[in-house]
Amino acid sequence: MGAMQQAIPCLSRRDLLRMGAAAAALPWACSPSGDTSAKRPNIIVTMADDMGFSDIGCYGGEINTPVIDRLAAQGLRFRSFYNYARCCPTRASLVTGLYPHQAGVGHMMSEYRKDGAPIPSYMGNLNKSCVTIAEVLGEAGYTTLMSGKWHVTPAEGSGAKVDRSNWPMQRGFDKFFGTIHGAGSFYDPASLSRGNEPEDPGPDFYYTTAIGESASQFIGEALDENPDAPFFLYMPFTSPHWPLHAPEEAIAKYEGRYDVGWDKLREERLERMRSMGVLDESAGMSERDPSQVPWEDAPNKEWQARRMEVYAAQIELMDEAIGTVVDTLKERGQLENTLILFLADNGGCAEEARDTWKALHIPTRTYAGEPVAVGNDPSVMPGAEENYQSYGIPWANVSNTPFRYYKHWVHEGGISSPLVAHWPQGITARGEWTDHVGHLIDIMATCVDLAKAPYPETYNGNEITPLEGTSLAPALQGEDPEGHPEGLYWEHEGNRAVRVGDWKLVSKYSKPEEGRWELYDLGKDRSELSDLAAAMPDKVAEMSAMWQEWADRVGVIEWRSWDR
Repeated sequence: MGAMQQAIPCLSRRDLLRMGAAAAALPWACSPSGDTSAKRPNIIVTMADDMGFSDIGCYGGEINTPVIDRLAAQGLRFRSFYNYARCCPTRASLVTGLYPHQAGVGHMMSEYRKDGAPIPSYMGNLNKSCVTIAEVLGEAGYTTLMSGKWHVTPAEGSGAKVDRSNWPMQRGFDKFFGTIHGAGSFYDPASLSRGNEPEDPGPDFYYTTAIGESASQFIGEALDENPDAPFFLYMPFTSPHWPLHAPEEAIAKYEGRYDVGWDKLREERLERMRSMGVLDESAGMSERDPSQVPWEDAPNKEWQARRMEVYAAQIELMDEAIGTVVDTLKERGQLENTLILFLADNGGCAEEARDTWKALHIPTRTYAGEPVAVGNDPSVMPGAEENYQSYGIPWANVSNTPFRYYKHWVHEGGISSPLVAHWPQGITARGEWTDHVGHLIDIMATCVDLAKAPYPETYNGNEITPLEGTSLAPALQGEDPEGHPEGLYWEHEGNRAVRVGDWKLVSKYSKPEEGRWELYDLGKDRSELSDLAAAMPDKVAEMSAMWQEWADRVGVIEWRSWDR
């Protein structure tokens, strides 16, 4: 390492260049000697799966989320925090502090080849040029725990044929419970494991609840086994990702709530979002998805409302599971010095479940052996283990109020995430908002900073890609950090975007010749309603060149240009 890195080991090279001497003024910055004797915070990163920007109560939703709402009321909320539009690219970015292509997950969990050779940025697997938060914090003396969905390595195979080289325990975690695969039944999830071994869920299992219980158990064990060590907990849920599964008593709490329909609900949410300060009073509403009819003309209204009732129950149960962990922190006297970050991995999911779906995560039988009916059949009310449905386009449109598009796409509806930060000893804000523009790549940088942990240039003999993100620590203190003057970037399935300041250039992929750029001033038009591209061709040219330079640097290739 260079002399400057030795002096302040908790910051990456990119952080040092951006923050300069100001980093030393942070209340938790490393001492010049690199001393880590001061009590460092525990860190918990917890994440919802396929949940929209406006779903939880403290971001304008009607869904009951009292635990998250209390964390927000006693902490800080971000208005402009971004994910990566899809489950596994988001997770690869979050756990490594890199763009997903740099970590080897440029698309999903499949390896792509061009001219017969593997494409390094599309391995469909974490590569050895990245390190995880657990690897870095573990080296710095943290106990590292994970309970939940991994989804950054393939899960197919069984027994000795399973490649576990990129499982959580092999990538820095001391304890692990959860699923390796990306989705599945909440009653009998595919690839459920404890440590490196398969786990039998049993007959009374519900995955969301089990994630919270295992996380709490791990915290207790960590504090008993090594009471002087801080801990890092990664707790990514599968809730509320399809299938629509929840106990009947949880669904019953929302009976009748969604009979007003999607049009009225979007209006109600936007009004609350404006009054709460989530969005400016002038924020506009995107049109209803043009593929969907007005609620008054919708068929099967009872089934449609039931879909959203189950979805809401799934989120409330996730909130309860987070509450289990918060209760454990209180009981063990750890809440005051624990940073809790809550976010979502992408926007609401518009995918309509079909009876043709077949995959590892699509069960044909329940745990007890009964057949599972797969697909959005309006004659079957969702919720039970015996069926496998999704809430679909119209309700995803509600989840992403007031934005356009969904999971997969990189318009605001696909990539905007709530971010709640709670840390009584380290955050001065109480119920406040920040306009700091943050991104998943900042989570690793923040953890490294607060843990006073050296970010390695090499690890296990491999050269490590430098961090891309910047620490959110100044924003947590109410300061105005430099952020990302060089821009934030996205590419997923040919959908492209770059944000620099308030300017955002974005393109929706349909066919290669039709992926034209759109330009928005998000400071005035967060909902992306007024395209300025035709009026500002020079700005489009400038930002598209920036995007291409980034794409070349991280290994983006033209969508579907690989060998078939």
